[in-house]
Parts: sequence; C-alpha cells; structure tokens
Amino acid sequence: MLATLSLLGVLGVPIGLERATAQESISLRVTVWTGNKAHLDLFNGIAEAYTKAHPTVTVAFDTLPFENYTTTLTTQIAGGNAPDLAWIFENSAPDFVNSGALLPLTEILKSTPNYDVGDIAPSALALWQRKGEVFAYPFSTSPFGVFVNNDLIQKSGQKSAGEMLSSGSWTWDKLIEAARIVNAKTGKAGLVVRDFDYKGWDNLATIWGGWNARPWSEDGKTCGFDKPEMAQAMSFIHKAVFNDKAMPEPGTAADFFAGDAAMTITQISRASLLPKDGFSWDLLPLPAGPSGSYAVIGQAGIGVFKNGKHPEEAARFLAFMTNPENSEKLAQFFPPARQKLLKTDVLAKTNPLLKPEQIERVVIKGIATGEVKPSHTGFAQIQQLVRAGLDQIWKPDADIKAGLTAICGRIAPLLAR
Repeated sequence: MLATLSLLGVLGVPIGLERATAQESISLRVTVWTGNKAHLDLFNGIAEAYTKAHPTVTVAFDTLPFENYTTTLTTQIAGGNAPDLAWIFENSAPDFVNSGALLPLTEILKSTPNYDVGDIAPSALALWQRKGEVFAYPFSTSPFGVFVNNDLIQKSGQKSAGEMLSSGSWTWDKLIEAARIVNAKTGKAGLVVRDFDYKGWDNLATIWGGWNARPWSEDGKTCGFDKPEMAQAMSFIHKAVFNDKAMPEPGTAADFFAGDAAMTITQISRASLLPKDGFSWDLLPLPAGPSGSYAVIGQAGIGVFKNGKHPEEAARFLAFMTNPENSEKLAQFFPPARQKLLKTDVLAKTNPLLKPEQIERVVIKGIATGEVKPSHTGFAQIQQLVRAGLDQIWKPDADIKAGLTAICGRIAPLLAR
C-alpha cells in the first residue's frame, strides 16, 4: 500500500478550480466503514445542514466493508476514483500522512470562524501530522472497553463483572475464568474480541497491553513479537481459546450484540448495536493484567484527497463537520479530540445509552491514559505477514515461542526500512 500511496502523491489537481460558476452543482463523496443506521443518520443530518447553508453542495456517505476497507479505498484512489474525503484507520495513518495524497488542513481549519483549533488535544493530532502540518482530523479517539451481558453472567451463577470491578478483582484471570464458566454452563461464547476473528490481529493489542507487550518498539524499527512479554500474552490467549474454551476457536462466530456471548471488547460506537429490549448490560474498562492497569485507543481520522474532484469544498465541509457544535453531536458515538467536550456531563448529554460512571471510567480515563493501537508505514504488507505467521499459532498444539520468533524473521526487514 505504501508504494501505491506514494504514487498518488503526484496525482494531485490544482485546488480552487472546482467552482467554475457560482451555480455549479458539487457532489462530495465521503467513504466510511460503518453501515450502521444510527451512525449514518447522524452523518446525513450534518450533511443536510451543510447543504442548507450551501445549496449547490450535496454530500453522500459511501460505506465500504470494514474487512477490506483500506484496500478498497487505495484501489479506488489508484484507479482515478478517489473520494473527496475518507475515514482513515490508525494502522494506515503513517502511509496516508506521508504519501502526499492528502490535502494539508492546518490553514483551512485555522481560518474557519469559531473553529477553535486550540481546543484539539495535541496528543490526538500526533498521528495525523507531519512537520507541523495536519493532514487529517482525528475524528474519533475511542478507548476500547468490555461490554458485558449481565444476564448471561447471572445465568451461569457468577458474581457480576461490575461487582468484580468494584471489589478490585477485575483482572484478565478473573475475566477469562468468568468467560469459561459461561461457556461451560450455558453453551454461549465467553469473550469475543470484536473485529479480530483471527484476521485483525492488531485488535489483540487490547489484551497484550495487560502484559505490556507490543508488536514492535516505539520507534517501529525492532520486532517485539519475540519478546517474553508477547510470548506470555499470546500463551494466555492461546490457553483461553483452546484449553479454557473461554473464547471462540477459529471458524466459530459469536455476536455479543445478538446475545451470543457474555463479553466483547470493542468501542463505544458499537453501543448503537445494543438491542433496545434485549439483555441487561454494562460497560467496563479493560481488565488489569500482570503489568497493571492500562487502556488502548482506536483512532480514526478524516482526510481530504488532493486528487478528489472538489478538494477545496471537501475541506470546507470537513471544517464544518468537525466544528465544536458538530463535534458534540458526533460524540454520541465517536469520542472527540476536543478537550472542552471531554467532560462527563457533556458526554452524558450526547450518550444517553451510557451511564456517567461508564463514561468516566472507560471513555474519559481511557483517552487520558491510553495508547493508540499499532500503526506503521507499510502496515498492509506487515499485517499480511503477521497474520500468516499467527495462523501457525492458532492450533491446539502450536509452539507459540517458535511461531512468534518466526514472525519477527518475516517482518524485521520491513520494520528496519
């Protein structure tokens, strides 16, 4: 993907040519990964408000499948069909930011009346900047938490996860034991790491963090899969899957939001999937591991493509979509980068599904202390090599240490580039 994006950097078109006449009709296309109705209704409401103020402009949100979102997006760009704006995942942020394909946004945002650029947390911008220039807005800075089906926990005769948390015993050992018991007594799945499915391995950072394990060093140059912390974390996961039956095995699907699992690790944007008249649920922070408490953040940015049809108008819409007023609306599902909005009373107004204590302990504390999921230049290639290496580990009799060492052998040359 890096090579593809590097080529895109020379495909930019002159900005400012899209308004040939005052009456010209402009249609903006924004690619997103979500097809959730509640999310799209929110986006479309903001777009309609923009069209009302700019009658010649319409905005359409184009949902691309989550599983191959980035691949589909880069294929569109390379094929000359770039969207005007796109949602960009954190794992591919370095590729997009360094590619030259994105329109610089700093001056546009600063010049927008009442935008208040200074309110955006510098830490939230870090992944989306290069040499002081902002190339995408950190649209969602969302900590991972554990959604819990209280009914399944109770049905299996256990103390609730909330009681474990309040008693100070909310640990990975306790969580997996609770998940094991649910599976043994109800036949339902224990714990599901959403969007993992033995493919999206970077989502396992939500577990690795409890062992202070990382796929590579902070500077991205040294492989971390062969380190003791990673071996311990992966051995724990392997045992939870194949020995404890606390997590579904490869090839087995279970949807927490359909009532098929006791717990799932995901972000608050998925709260919209909770059934209105379904089970009793709770939202807890990630449990403590051997290295203590921690938090993991998934982050997404929205960028404007130089070689889109209307880059200047797209940038204006981005500034409108992410202004203070609309950021507060979006906070219902996507925790904001704006510091003035990161308050329990503010977020409680826009997140009616969540209790104030859930917002405080998962969202606000998570944003303050969390680390962003793994990202790296050339991530698409690295991702495939790691996935292929992990396929050898997702077997009952796997040699985990040897498998992890082999992964480092595969990706070390890419990390060192």
